[in-house]
Amino acid sequence: MGGRIALVASTESPETFHVLAPDALLDAERIRRRRLVAQANPDARDGVAAELVLSADQFVVTPAGRGQDVFQARAFGDDLRTIYAGYHWFTDWGRDTMISLEGLTLATGRYDEAGWVLRTFARHVRNGLIPNLFPEGHTEGLYHTADATLWFFHAIDRYVEVTSDRLTLALLFPTLEQIVDAHLSGTLFGIRVDDHDGLLMQGAPGYQLTWMDAKVDDWVVTPRRGKAVEINALWFNALKLMERWAGQFGPGRVLEFARRSDQVRRAFNERFWFSDGEYLFDVVDDEGRDDAKFRPNQIFSIALPHAVLARERWEPVVRNVRNRLVTPFGLRSLAPGDPDYKQRYFGDLRSRDAAYHQGTVWAWLAGPFVDAWLKVYPDDLQGARSALEGFPAHLNDACIGSISEVFDAEAPFTPRGCVAQAWSVAEVLRVWLTLARIAGRHAGEPAAATPAFP
Repeated sequence: MGGRIALVASTESPETFHVLAPDALLDAERIRRRRLVAQANPDARDGVAAELVLSADQFVVTPAGRGQDVFQARAFGDDLRTIYAGYHWFTDWGRDTMISLEGLTLATGRYDEAGWVLRTFARHVRNGLIPNLFPEGHTEGLYHTADATLWFFHAIDRYVEVTSDRLTLALLFPTLEQIVDAHLSGTLFGIRVDDHDGLLMQGAPGYQLTWMDAKVDDWVVTPRRGKAVEINALWFNALKLMERWAGQFGPGRVLEFARRSDQVRRAFNERFWFSDGEYLFDVVDDEGRDDAKFRPNQIFSIALPHAVLARERWEPVVRNVRNRLVTPFGLRSLAPGDPDYKQRYFGDLRSRDAAYHQGTVWAWLAGPFVDAWLKVYPDDLQGARSALEGFPAHLNDACIGSISEVFDAEAPFTPRGCVAQAWSVAEVLRVWLTLARIAGRHAGEPAAATPAFP
């Protein structure tokens, strides 16, 4: 009576059980968690944000089975890190990694690991593309993605902004030039710039190249071939970044990048604006037609640091997105009322994938919505919070302490998909801290002090 019993389970080798006694293991884990919270952004050291910092830790990993990458990284003075997209079944995906990098590593003070991730992916650039994913047990990636490489530019920008690591930028700049040139001349999967208008097009039979990438056997559910709205918002953002960076690392191309970005801005605002609905086409030049389905992808034309959409059109787009797509758990992937709209994500694989991007709510889209909302309504924090309201309670649901991949499109917004998703955690944490910082500034308060954490 009065004794203590410890149950220890591990996926590691049995020898790990003998390194520390159970009580010491528990103490070590508590210390590790305190350290994770202590090194994070000051506003992330208590409450919901602190929980998300701890959740973020599980996605930043050293991938198994890629010994050659480990040795190569260490030869350059790095270590190998990547970001697993979700549990239980996703490995490291280029798109998810680049979108998640700011929230999982920069907001949490893990700057060295952020640099390792970026330099690791840079070493895997092929034909102007970073890998879409590394299949489990393989050392070579698959490259069927039109947007992951463009998110790479954004992730580098955020990293340099936070860390001032100009050396990494200098090392990566030649690779970034090669990426742009590959897109200009044309690369795999029909990814190429249209010489007529400067917009980026993509598409190949049987491939799903954007983040809306559900595929069942030979059925690509939302192929989105042509010129997709978020792809071109990302392309414009990348060109503007290259224009700025070339001033230091490639001055002979500054005017070229400026000219190309101006061309994209003009063409984007001419081609994507759907005046009848006061929103943006999701895809144009898709086998000769324009797709007017109301989707969240248009929000990136405002949310990215270099917004391609004309300023006078921001307000109607954000208002329409708020009214038609926002839920307490992020944004619907298709507006209600569309013939393809699905209220629930359930059933067999074919049924689930048919609903995956046809209404199903995606938590990570709360991030760009908050960014866009604050650009239009900088003083309306409550409006920004409308896409985040459900997450504090959700941390006690599904996977305790983490955020699910997707949710049903209608109340009660049942969590679905992966029980813990990297970009869900990353984007909610990132904009949660943005709102905390703005709220503190409005209240005239300094950054949050470091509270005790259990």
